[in-house]
Amino acid sequence: MASGALIPVVVGPTAGGKTPLGVEVALEFERRGAGRGEVVTCDAFQVYRGLDIGTAKPTEAEMRGVRHHLIDVVEPTEGYSVRRWLADAERAVEEILGRGGSPVVVGGTHLFVKALVDGLFEGPGADEALREELRAMGPGALRAELERVDPEAAGRIHPNDERRTVRALEVFRLTGEPISAQQTQWDQGEGGRDDVLLVGLRWETAALNARINERVRAMVDEGLVDEARRLWEAGRLGPQAREALGYKQLVEHFESGGDEQGVSLDTAIERIKIETRRFGKNQRTWLRRLGAGGGRSGDGARWIDMESVGLREAAQAVVDQALRG
Repeated sequence: MASGALIPVVVGPTAGGKTPLGVEVALEFERRGAGRGEVVTCDAFQVYRGLDIGTAKPTEAEMRGVRHHLIDVVEPTEGYSVRRWLADAERAVEEILGRGGSPVVVGGTHLFVKALVDGLFEGPGADEALREELRAMGPGALRAELERVDPEAAGRIHPNDERRTVRALEVFRLTGEPISAQQTQWDQGEGGRDDVLLVGLRWETAALNARINERVRAMVDEGLVDEARRLWEAGRLGPQAREALGYKQLVEHFESGGDEQGVSLDTAIERIKIETRRFGKNQRTWLRRLGAGGGRSGDGARWIDMESVGLREAAQAVVDQALRG
């Protein structure tokens, strides 16, 4: 990579074309003589071996000869934290730069992106006794308390997301300060990289939802149900991995007894579509906050309307801006 060049960080909603654009950007760096492009994957579930179809891991053909990092690095029985990903990603980026290459960070796990760009939010450590107390309150009471003590966080956290709700309340009870306020301070604090170019992909809602529905259909056709069943029957889906979209809904189908006794396969597949569309909506909300300047990650970002720009043209624009520094 040329001296003073920026590292593209390609983010966007699920099914929005991040993978092909990241690969095309990596190839464009090489065409420009800026070193071999390599992709550093920023995805909380592509790190797991065996979770292939449902996480939309790029195939060899889709990689087009571009080396990818942080795919298939841990077993799905293990946990994988943002702190671990950040350390692994920083190491991969420095190794790529050290051999004269051009790293391209690609992925949809926005907490990981934010940690890379803005630094890692240092909240209080986990208090398991407090977490058990909070979980025992039940979803309705948890939600009511979050809306009372931290309405901003409540606006960002889905009512069914118990894990993040419990964490937000845990932080408030341990520090006396809402997690949203602490994350605002994080936006203004130290840490993170100042040599990145955020590349955000934009889609209209209707077009993206159609792509999501088609992707889920294609995943089912490619064998997602069998893949999820093999992992589940082998006991290979740990607490974190089984929360991945697609796998979570299918595990509920398997554990309920299937079509005749519980959640039918058709219902599970429809739930995958619904939850993926909801996830895409949350991702678009996060991107809009970045576009409004939320945190350092919004500074100097490149926004691409994927419905009107071709892949090669988009990659050329990204590399132009990255090489200008």
